[in-house]
Amino acid sequence: MQRVTIDPITRLEGHGKIEIFLNERGEVENAYFQIPELRGFEKFVEGRAAEEVSRIVSRICGVCSGTHHVCAGKAIDKVFGVKPTSTALKLRRLFYSAHFIHSHLAHFYVLAAPDFVVGPEADPPVRNIVGLINKVGLETGGQVIKARRLVQEIQTMLGGRPVHPAFMLPGGVSKGLTEEERLQVEEWAEFEVEFARFSLKLFEDVVLKNKQYLELIQSDAYRLETNYMGIVDEKNRADFYDGEVRYVDTQGREIGRYKEEEYLEHVAEHVEPWSYLKFPFLKKVGWKGFVEGPGTSVYQAAPLGRINAADAMKTPLAEEERQKFFDFLGGRPVHNVLATHWARLIENLQAAEELRDLARDPEITSPDIRNIPEGVAGEGVGIIEAPRGTLTHHYQADEKGIIVKANLIVGTTNNNAPICMAVKKAAQHLIKPGVAVREGLLNMIEMAFRAFDPCFSCATHALMGELPLMVSIYNHNGELLEQFRRS
Repeated sequence: MQRVTIDPITRLEGHGKIEIFLNERGEVENAYFQIPELRGFEKFVEGRAAEEVSRIVSRICGVCSGTHHVCAGKAIDKVFGVKPTSTALKLRRLFYSAHFIHSHLAHFYVLAAPDFVVGPEADPPVRNIVGLINKVGLETGGQVIKARRLVQEIQTMLGGRPVHPAFMLPGGVSKGLTEEERLQVEEWAEFEVEFARFSLKLFEDVVLKNKQYLELIQSDAYRLETNYMGIVDEKNRADFYDGEVRYVDTQGREIGRYKEEEYLEHVAEHVEPWSYLKFPFLKKVGWKGFVEGPGTSVYQAAPLGRINAADAMKTPLAEEERQKFFDFLGGRPVHNVLATHWARLIENLQAAEELRDLARDPEITSPDIRNIPEGVAGEGVGIIEAPRGTLTHHYQADEKGIIVKANLIVGTTNNNAPICMAVKKAAQHLIKPGVAVREGLLNMIEMAFRAFDPCFSCATHALMGELPLMVSIYNHNGELLEQFRRS
């Protein structure tokens, strides 16, 4: 067999590689999406005081540190058997809405948009954020930076710093908002709503009105029929902080839902020898392998998964956009992997609307921001929607509040199986006998995983060194045929 190696893959958080194997006819026989690093935080927190955990696990990732911080904080509430005050819950939601916006904007504008605004087969030196700004103009580039800076300021205001915050406490939060700060947050939130609407309009003008890109989104190369998962409230509206986890089948029909403490009854993890990442699946269906279509046990939990699993968005402007989304793409559920970028922008709008509405809530400045724990219950599970997928933190503590066991299922782990399947399907459709395996074509294969916004920072504990930014193509004897540098 001929082997094509993309190592490392580009424009993602963390490190990974893709191995593609071609048969003697030049057809893709198989493709593997591999994560070579190992996570260790489930062991790192053993023996540590439970109240320290939310600060420790924020170090899992520099991009989504707020996500792990908040999720662990929810779980530790239950370890101590304490419920946060009403104001603390609203402050947590406000903080997390800001974090959600920061992450979604980073992915869309820095990691994903160059493929559409600059072009999927553009030269690597310009297919990046600099090339994007050259296309959209310095003014728009400045607005992107401003939008991310403002929500980082909000996280700093509450958490003490924009990355690795110190905000969540058992039973509440470490800091409230003054009236002056509330007014500032409200002003910034108004800007975020308008910028979220601008981003959706940009996607419509640049992507949806471009025949080539629209055909790409709707092509079989990027179509994957799986189950879908996401947190919903009591009205089955998408919720990023709290609710029940709902999952639907390939036809959009609800097949299950669970509360935080019930997750082990619904989700199990499969292991393969070629990746350190596990492959979650629906436990009640059973592992069926890397297969799509009715009966599969694989599910997606990224923005496309959430928008398919919910009956509505929680805020009015985002709900209008959700209806446009399904009307345009032929109804719910949508199975087009690249449509995940559109779904992400709809979620970004909901987060901005929630940020604004919370900033207008008169209770948000109440000094009642914490209930003090009075004992140790011993065990707790927290689940939230990370920007890139449903996130679960589960901790067990002894009678002194020392962690004895931890289990984490991160957002990207939930999406690992569909990512592998999407990469293989794209490779099989794009690499054809007699067609040169060019750099732009390989980037289009990478676009299949990039839609999920995977975060492998959680998995990266490697020594400092230079990464081999090369694509290597070998023949069946293992002899190097061609090599070229990646961007």
